[in-house]
Amino acid sequence: MTKDAVKSAGRRQSRIPILAVPLLSVALWSGGISPAAQAAEPGKDATTASLPRILVLATGGTIAGQADPRATGAYKSGQITGEQLVQSVPGLDKLAKLNAEQISSIGSQDMNDKVWFGLARRIQDAFDKNEADGVVVTHGTDTLEETAFFLDNVLRGDKPVVVVGSMRPASAASADGPGNLYEAVQVASDPRSRGRGVMAVLNDKIEGARSVTKTNTTSIETFASANGGPVGYVDTAGGIRFMAPAAGLKRTTYQLPAGEQLPRVEIVYSHANMDAVPIEDAISHGAKGIVLAGVGDGNTSKPALDALEAAAKKGIMVVRSTRVRSGFVTRNVEVDDDKNGFVVSEDLNPQKARVLAQLLIASGMTAPAELQRAFTATW
Repeated sequence: MTKDAVKSAGRRQSRIPILAVPLLSVALWSGGISPAAQAAEPGKDATTASLPRILVLATGGTIAGQADPRATGAYKSGQITGEQLVQSVPGLDKLAKLNAEQISSIGSQDMNDKVWFGLARRIQDAFDKNEADGVVVTHGTDTLEETAFFLDNVLRGDKPVVVVGSMRPASAASADGPGNLYEAVQVASDPRSRGRGVMAVLNDKIEGARSVTKTNTTSIETFASANGGPVGYVDTAGGIRFMAPAAGLKRTTYQLPAGEQLPRVEIVYSHANMDAVPIEDAISHGAKGIVLAGVGDGNTSKPALDALEAAAKKGIMVVRSTRVRSGFVTRNVEVDDDKNGFVVSEDLNPQKARVLAQLLIASGMTAPAELQRAFTATW
């Protein structure tokens, strides 16, 4: 078969176009392009006809990063397209019929409302029009948990959405991206993933959007759910093992506000010898809500608490969360939340409490009891 014929046959067998040249200097990841993507296989058309349809939406991040010469281990995020990522993982074409689209090409430290809205609208549109049976979002790890939680609160329906990233760039000798992406597609393709909300898949674990958080700056064993534990495990040999059936509970979802921006909500970090300046500064810059990353059970100094109480009396939403990695923030224990008009975050860390506060403010919700119910864990 000629080179042109090989490429033509490969294109007929996959919705993802085949590149005519090797990807990057190291074929992106060890293993390069799947042999199945380079040449046609007998009977493959009949097999792929029954495969689930997975839409891959790429946003950038370390998983799409390439080495940078400025220092050993340095890299630039978002240098590789979603299409290239899909092409580079051997065997993906046997799991699902894949379609890759680029939403953004940024490091997740630059994640913003515009990208969030674009993701949410594209995913919802794909589900409403029955374009896909599941969605995989490739993402940087720094704010992955916030994006997953945001999507979990705005997407309707029970089709699976999986957010995936990596701690090492695609050009690294021991890149964790290919395995993570393969397993993310596995999970998104599995019928048992329906009705579980948005999930994160990294390092052989399936984590729920509400509970997952990044716990280490560089280790690939970084994502964990301190209060709830993983919802399941996945590996290429043993398959997928969920720890419990899908709950089947109706999730509360919120409408995206008009425009491309959520209301301003600031996180204020509590510390020894804290005064009211950070809170007053947030108010002066137009914050509609303030999340306290408090010490212990969401507590802080008296000057800071007095400033937060004054903010609540002005109609600013005040949410008490904690800078501590695990545990719940409980109402009316050390702080009189009923008197002060505060909301407690329950199990939500400050960054996720901020996302929910933004959505609640955008929806016009103001009654303290109603706000507290929205924060209360349902699992």
